[in-house]
Amino acid sequence: MTPDSKTEIELGTAFRPRFDEKGLLAAIAVDAESGETLMFAFMDAEALARTRETGLAHFHSRSRGKLWCKGETSGHFLRIREIRVDCDQDALVLLVSPEGPACHTGRRSCFYRRLDGETLTMI
Repeated sequence: MTPDSKTEIELGTAFRPRFDEKGLLAAIAVDAESGETLMFAFMDAEALARTRETGLAHFHSRSRGKLWCKGETSGHFLRIREIRVDCDQDALVLLVSPEGPACHTGRRSCFYRRLDGETLTMI
């Protein structure tokens, strides 16, 4: 990245998402009301475009190698309220209104355990 493009990315007003070598961006879904972190996933260009078009969170499934809309099978959609972009434009925070649990386990958040030494403890 040249100094000029770095300044443009960090201080400019143009949205220039920086996908990694696999074409992915990190995306963190956060409850817009409570501030609770709900889930982490990746977005490719298609997922980002569909999210912006529909107002529903779409992601790239690395295990299935395809686009998926959160809630397409469970009905637990994440409605986008705001998209925040980090300084390097390589990660997003999605402020969402969840329609049910965010985790595939049925829990409200995917982050339901705490690391205590070498042990995971339920929160």
